[in-house]
Amino acid sequence: MGGETDKVVVQGSASPEIPKANKYAIGCSLLGSMTSMLMGYDIGVMSGATIFIQEQFHLSDVRLELLAGLLSIYSLVGAAFAGRTSDMVGRRYTIVVAGCFFFAGAILMGFATNYAFLMVGRFVAGIGVGFAMMISPVYTAEVAPASMRGFLTSFTEVFVNVGILLGYVSNYVFARLPPHLGWRFMLGVGAVPSVLITLGVLAMPESPRWLVMQGRLGEAKRVLEKVSVSEKEAQQRLAGIKEAADIPLDCDSEIIELPKKESHGAGVWREMFVHPSPAVRHILICAIGMHFFQQVSGIDAVVLYSPRIFAKAGISSSKGSLLATVGVGLVKTLAIFIATFLLDKKGRRPLLLTSVLCMFAALVTLGTCLTVIHYSQQKLTAALGLSIAMVYFYVASFSVGIGPMVYVYCSEIFPLRLRAQGMGLGIAVNRLFSGIISISFLSLYHAITIGGAFFLFAGIVFVSFVFFFSWCPETKGRSLEDIEGLFGKLWGWRYAVKEEQKKGGEA
Repeated sequence: MGGETDKVVVQGSASPEIPKANKYAIGCSLLGSMTSMLMGYDIGVMSGATIFIQEQFHLSDVRLELLAGLLSIYSLVGAAFAGRTSDMVGRRYTIVVAGCFFFAGAILMGFATNYAFLMVGRFVAGIGVGFAMMISPVYTAEVAPASMRGFLTSFTEVFVNVGILLGYVSNYVFARLPPHLGWRFMLGVGAVPSVLITLGVLAMPESPRWLVMQGRLGEAKRVLEKVSVSEKEAQQRLAGIKEAADIPLDCDSEIIELPKKESHGAGVWREMFVHPSPAVRHILICAIGMHFFQQVSGIDAVVLYSPRIFAKAGISSSKGSLLATVGVGLVKTLAIFIATFLLDKKGRRPLLLTSVLCMFAALVTLGTCLTVIHYSQQKLTAALGLSIAMVYFYVASFSVGIGPMVYVYCSEIFPLRLRAQGMGLGIAVNRLFSGIISISFLSLYHAITIGGAFFLFAGIVFVSFVFFFSWCPETKGRSLEDIEGLFGKLWGWRYAVKEEQKKGGEA
């Protein structure tokens, strides 16, 4: 298969020359990825705001679950429209749309006078989250050179964690205000970063791959020259994108006419679900599976209900549980920075598999500690300390592997013609199960105890290890247009990779 030959690394071959960093590409990726901070802030800030909202509006745990968790369900609306929107108006303006929705939602929540008003704000903000989480990794993957793509695309998850940490800090700071004002400031302050991000995005270039799909070859070439590490690489990337878009390689026109189907993403759903090729079917299984397992591992339950978990472990004051929760955000954010530097060095699979094994160990230990505490008649300081440590170890393990990997891996594996709407589908699955976990966790632990809930998550994480090990090939160092060739054989992809390596060694 022809491809955009940035710098393909084949295991077993001679070590390639290390490419220099492209500061412009890094800057664009940072700006694009910051959109995901909006979702992180909302998750983090709601963990503390719900304490005071429940007191003011006298909410039951069920209504509180719905308030906290339905944002993920609402974001399905944004995710459903984000793929087609980005194919029509471009990746950059789709980020602007996300910022506008989140700004409106934050303002509505900050001024809410009752539970129904809060739900309206959550719905509006949720649409913005759906747009943001789909477009952020797509834009970054399409701008970044292959040699830096894992590092840059992982910033989607970096800024989710930064947002969570800021939300936790906001909780701790504004908790000092009168209760009826504190939670309003916690939620309303989220409007500020949405404005700053939206203004910053306007200074970014459009995705070169989207420009090619619109027939705007001249603009795409100029963008590629800015975001590539050399002029030669820019030419190679443009040739690969042209080939993927079925445009003659010798076409040097500034603008060409393409069929509406090609330029606006029509026919994508038919290709993915009605008549998928073996490669597309394999890609769909991997993408949907990764988004599914990322959320049913219980991460949103831990992040969203950390104060409640720490209270169950034995921390009696709300201020103490909020302070311990700040530690969750800090550990999670530091761990994701480790992942950003390892993704392109160690590869996707080693980090992913190590991550889920560590998560499994943390969840089993946390479930055991919380079960012992639940049935004990006295305060167990050692079990409390170990519970806090295991929460930190769990979120760190998540952030080193499966957390950023979903956005890096899934933004890589879809072919150009399917990428935007394929990522939209993956984010829809992600948000759906995030919502299900978020709105059912309190009811779940009331039914099977909080320790039992974490044993259940541990079992799911073990199944995810088997899935990732069996069906997800390594994509490190390959161009986006070359990656599709790895897929098509659910059980035989390892043999195909070995054959490719053997041919590369003989060449």
